[in-house]
Parts: sequence; C-alpha cells; structure tokens
Amino acid sequence: MKTYDYIIVLKKRSFATVDLVSQIMLIIAAIAFVAAYFTGFIIGTISIVMAAAVLAWLIYCIWQNKRGIAPFYRFGLLIGAIGWYSLEDGIWVAWIYLLAAMLEKQVKFPEEIAFDENEIVKNSFPKKRYSWSELNNVVLKDGLLTIDFKNNQLIQKELESGTTETLEQEFNAYAKLNLEKTNYAN
Repeated sequence: MKTYDYIIVLKKRSFATVDLVSQIMLIIAAIAFVAAYFTGFIIGTISIVMAAAVLAWLIYCIWQNKRGIAPFYRFGLLIGAIGWYSLEDGIWVAWIYLLAAMLEKQVKFPEEIAFDENEIVKNSFPKKRYSWSELNNVVLKDGLLTIDFKNNQLIQKELESGTTETLEQEFNAYAKLNLEKTNYAN
C-alpha cells in the first residue's frame, strides 16, 4: 500500500439522493416479495422472510440516520438481490440490486485528496490521478483546498475539519517545493 505525505479529507457531501434511491429500492423489493407470496411465485414463507428482512434493515437505517449516524443500505440491498434472484425472471433486477449494494460503499466513502512527491490522487470513483506538472498552484488556506491546473481547470473544496496556520504553511511550502521541482525538470 502506498504511503502519501499528506491526505486531506474534504467536507462530506450530502448523500440524501443516494439514500432516497436506496430506500425506494428496498420498499419496492419488500412490496414485490409480499406480492410474490400472495401470487404463489415463491413456495413457502421465503418471500415474507425476505420482505421482513428488507423492511427491518430499512427501519434500522432510518433509525441510524435519526441518531446522526450515516446509514448504509447495502446489506438490505444485498438481501433484496437474493430475494429478486429467487423470483421467477428476477435475475436482472437482482443484478441491479447487487450493483447498487456494491456501489454504495464507494459513493459514500469520504472524499480525500492525497499528495506525494510524484502525484496527487483524488479517491473518487474512478480514482483520479494528477501529476504535479499539470498544475500551476496548490494552496491550503482558511479551510479551503485550491488546486489550479495549467488547463484553466480549478478545484476548490472545503475541508472536513479546520487546520492550523502552521499546518497550512507546512503544506503550502511542500506543494510549492513539488511544483518548483516539476517546473525545474521541465
């Protein structure tokens, strides 16, 4: 695993849309499983158990959110994928639920930008890598990280937590040194 000189954690984004889509998917799955039970598509009580499990996880996630803890719906989506797989002609929907469960973790991962002597890496999906030679300037000031690219692109992001003036000066000196090294080499 690569070690970076600086890792800057950016302010958390709102996941309201992602959470809403996950909630809707869980409700749809629960309704489909109950309907499958009453129409006889699944033998026995498997569909009722699946519906109850999906709804229980949904309620747990809503409770977590009310407590101020970020909810993760992926376990419920995984249960939904298993339930859809057990339904006749439900394999395609199962794949959608499985994909949603896998992507939720990546979408909700804290946004970070890591710096070392060779590159800058943004842990988005997919990861974005930038060379120091692509940049005009990098500045950390008053809780804002600003990355100025030579192609006139500008990234300006707010940090998750405040920084000290000493840390800002240290980081800015580090960035300036790397920019000078790159410009000197070119």
